[in-house]
Amino acid sequence: MSRLLLLSNGHGEDLSGALLGLALQQLGHQVDALPLVGNGHPYREAGLPLILRTREFSTGGLGYTSLRGRLTELVQGQVLHLLGGLVRLLKVAHRYDLVVVVGDVIPVMAAWLCRRPVATYLVAYSSHYEGVLRLPWPCGSCLSGRQSRLVFSRDQRSADDLSRQLGRPVRFLGNPFMDPVLQLQEPLPSCRRRLGLLPGSRRPELEQNLMLLLQVVERLPEPQISSGELALDLALVNSFPDPELAALVSQRGWQMNVSGQLVQGGRRITLRRGCFGSVLQSSNLLLCMAGTAAEQAVGLAKPVLQLAGQGPQFTASFAEAQRRLLGPTVFCAKGPIGSPETLSATAQLALELLERSASDPQLQEQCRTEARIRLGTIGGSTRIAQAIDDQLHLCQEPLST
Repeated sequence: MSRLLLLSNGHGEDLSGALLGLALQQLGHQVDALPLVGNGHPYREAGLPLILRTREFSTGGLGYTSLRGRLTELVQGQVLHLLGGLVRLLKVAHRYDLVVVVGDVIPVMAAWLCRRPVATYLVAYSSHYEGVLRLPWPCGSCLSGRQSRLVFSRDQRSADDLSRQLGRPVRFLGNPFMDPVLQLQEPLPSCRRRLGLLPGSRRPELEQNLMLLLQVVERLPEPQISSGELALDLALVNSFPDPELAALVSQRGWQMNVSGQLVQGGRRITLRRGCFGSVLQSSNLLLCMAGTAAEQAVGLAKPVLQLAGQGPQFTASFAEAQRRLLGPTVFCAKGPIGSPETLSATAQLALELLERSASDPQLQEQCRTEARIRLGTIGGSTRIAQAIDDQLHLCQEPLST
């Protein structure tokens, strides 16, 4: 049995890290986790020990996307928290046989500094963005160095590209974050059309996103919703409790009824907690203001309609980059963020895509193709964990000091 440390930096990365950690535990390894950003909730849910007290920040680790975000991180102490995590890593790294990085350049550099063997799942970068992946300095040097034992990419195109750039094998074995949603979930009640609403998971951005989504729903035909022809489901994280939700939506004239629905006239949105996978699998279309959730939807061969917000994550630039990453089955109406024209265009596009999802074989086949080449198949956690286990057994040089 080897002792392994998972090092990640973000909510989506923590989710993949937790799933990978569970798979490594099943192979007999002892696994600890160090989330450099965020509260590490996926690790706690998985029962994986954390070696550092975590904190939640409003930027969700995405403050680098704007000057305002950088200043917010400074005020809230996120930079100091990150430095504290790096100090903790340097102190305890000698206890571990292998550091498993899930993320981008920050944990890659941190793992290099601690001078331990490293396996890296480079989930944050893809050649689909620009055609040729330009790794930020000094990521390439870290990944091609002697400490780096294994490198995994998030898609085959990136694996081929990085193998050429780094002069070493880079493997695509699937994406762990797809495993929970690719497994068969309990289906939601049948209806003619179902639209899933995904406002994201980071607060307070979540609240801002939800208010924009409600404005799109208010522009959908009320008779279709009231008759049950079009069902609306809101996938919401547990960290946003019902009393706060009710107070927020009341600002736009929505109420929460005893059945867990948001109601405004004949429009009804069913609140879904704890069944995120069911919402993804049962929906014909996902109206999305999220990162990992949109990737999971595409991986399920579902069309995605974006609605850009104020950020710090789901801005217009983030949405544009996401379309390059995930391909032509991700759609977005043009126009200024939050303008009545943009919201109306989004509602109209949603109606068109809901119809096409059922009647357009070309779109359906395109969704299946993009799911396969962009995200891969179920079992990414198991395959990556097995490759790490094989490396630990086959490595001729001792991993422990």
